[in-house]
Amino acid sequence: MRQELMSLPKTLAEDVAKNLVMVAKLLDEEPEQAYQYSRIALRLASRVAAVREAAGFASYAVGKYSEALAEFRAARRMTGSSDLWPVMADCERGMGRPERAMAMAGEPEVQKLDRAGQVEMRLVAAGARRDMGQADAAVVTLQSPELASNSIQPWTARLRYAYADALLAVGREDEAREWFAKALEADQGGTTDASDRLAELDGVEFVDALDPEQAADDVPDALEAADEAKEAKAEPEAEPEEAEPEEAEAESEAPRDRDDS
Repeated sequence: MRQELMSLPKTLAEDVAKNLVMVAKLLDEEPEQAYQYSRIALRLASRVAAVREAAGFASYAVGKYSEALAEFRAARRMTGSSDLWPVMADCERGMGRPERAMAMAGEPEVQKLDRAGQVEMRLVAAGARRDMGQADAAVVTLQSPELASNSIQPWTARLRYAYADALLAVGREDEAREWFAKALEADQGGTTDASDRLAELDGVEFVDALDPEQAADDVPDALEAADEAKEAKAEPEAEPEEAEPEEAEAESEAPRDRDDS
């Protein structure tokens, strides 16, 4: 990317770079803002492949799949690389065309992908199978050496999770639970909700320890109780009253034995 930006005038290159940095920074947490920054970069330097790719990912993140596919295609024409092939296929899925995604999974470009790219393509193909109502075929699609491997790779958690989800979709619940557990074991970065899916299968329900609405209702009562406690602590204890002399004398003269005649 740096080399591409060096072909631009210095000030323009700096402006484009700043916007691309913001796209990368906000893409996961604030995709709408990332999208806006990507549009600025696109207006400034639409002939830079890195800008088209960043714009594609920003559009993809906000569900603008048609826009994303157009940007990815443009970036691919500029670079000649097949790295974006899986996400391009997933854009086809997002546009409601899973059959096109499946066709792309069989194209020669897939063989040009590295191992991570091929796993990603397999995930997209399995999703396309499920989109077309072919749940059993999705299970078979995900079965691969990468799935069977015990080594933990960046894609391992997502692959195992997808396989567990596919198994659950065809009613193989026990196997699904096993693979959700394997996904959780590999999910060191928390990229999946495998723990929640396991809990759901085990019938575990998570309840908030404190209901915010209930807490809000309880605040006035708690404050009132605290004030009353302070007041009670501040008041001196009442001393026991001494008996009046006359009452004490009357008590001393009371007869002790009612049997006297």
